[in-house]
Amino acid sequence: MNALTGTAHVQPLTANEAEDVKDILDMSASFGGYVPTSLRIMAHKPTILRAFSGLIRAVMREPGEVPAPLKWLTAHAVSSAAACRYCQAHTAANGAKAGLDVAKVQALMDYETSPLFSDAERAIVAIGWAAGQVPNGVTRKHFDALRAHFSEAAIVEIVSVISMFGWLNRWNDTFGSDLEASPIAFAQQFLTGRGWEIGKHG
Repeated sequence: MNALTGTAHVQPLTANEAEDVKDILDMSASFGGYVPTSLRIMAHKPTILRAFSGLIRAVMREPGEVPAPLKWLTAHAVSSAAACRYCQAHTAANGAKAGLDVAKVQALMDYETSPLFSDAERAIVAIGWAAGQVPNGVTRKHFDALRAHFSEAAIVEIVSVISMFGWLNRWNDTFGSDLEASPIAFAQQFLTGRGWEIGKHG
C-alpha cells in the first residue's frame, strides 16, 4: 500500500493506475484542464465511477430547461450550505466557466437583498441553502417560490443538482480530497472575501 502523499485519507489513483476508467478521466480533464481528486479516489471502484459519471452527464451536461449557469449557482449554494470547501471552490470555478457571474458567487450570502440576483435566482439559492442544512430545511414555501419561475420538470432538474452535490459534498469532506491548483487559485481570488479557507483540502 502506498503512503499517503496529500490531504486525502485514501490515495488518489494516477492515470496509469486508473486505466480502466481512462476515458472518464480524460473527459473530465478536457472540461476543467485537470482530473479532480474526487474522481481519482472514486477510480478505486470503476463501476461506481462509471455510474457517477453517467449521473453527472444526465444532471449537469444534458440539455434541459435550466441553463448551465443556474445549475452551477444551485450547486454552489448547496455546497456552501454544507460547508464543503472543496466543492465550493469547484462549483464557483466551474460555474464561471459555464457563464455564472462571479459577482453573484461573491455575493451569495446577500442573495436575499443583493440587486445582482433575480427572483428566480433567489428561489434557487434559497432552496439550495436550505437543502444543504442538517437537518434539511426545505419547506413547501421553497417550492412555491420555484414554481413562480420554473416548470415541474425544471424543478426536478434543480433538485437533481442539489442531490448530486449532496453526494459530492459528503464524498470530498469525508475523504479530505486534495484541492487542485486551478480551483485553489480561483477560490483564493474570489471566495476568501466571503470567508472561504482551504481547510482540510490543502
